[in-house]
Amino acid sequence: MSDANLPEAIQNILDTNSEPDAIFAALLPALGEVLQCDRTFLYLRNPHTKLGRVPYCWRRTQEISEVLDPDWKPEPESLPEEDPLFAAALRTDPSVYVEDVETASPEVVNREFEQSHFGHRALIHSHLVWEGQLWGILQPCVFGNQRVWSEFDHTVISQVEAKIAPLAAAYVKKKGRRQESEGRR
Repeated sequence: MSDANLPEAIQNILDTNSEPDAIFAALLPALGEVLQCDRTFLYLRNPHTKLGRVPYCWRRTQEISEVLDPDWKPEPESLPEEDPLFAAALRTDPSVYVEDVETASPEVVNREFEQSHFGHRALIHSHLVWEGQLWGILQPCVFGNQRVWSEFDHTVISQVEAKIAPLAAAYVKKKGRRQESEGRR
């Protein structure tokens, strides 16, 4: 894989789909396989209303807990204080690669928060930033073992972020308008 090319499975998804729904639904399983992860989910949020949802989650096996919440919900005001990874995402810091939740610095990871809400051992907290705002978080993760994220993993995530951040913004804007119009009925 050169710096300019994504793995074929991922590039094909981006080349053959134009709607964010179709891209995200196909991308998560492909990304999970390419990165050899146990679960990958996508949190999408509106940076203006601070409403978010998790409409997509892929799991390697049914034994792995599903992180799926299709309803738009307000982000807890305390979340940035409870979760340093979320605080980093809100600041639009670079994505965070956690090799081991058990041994990571508390400035980077709140171990208890991660264990109680997600249960993973290693993760990528991939920040989908578009036009200076956080529109989503893509989170590939591994259970049971630590994981040293390779240069390949970093390159794939970096390229995927660049491709899907504007799609995340488009998805949120479109779904947000639909939610607003349904709420007025």
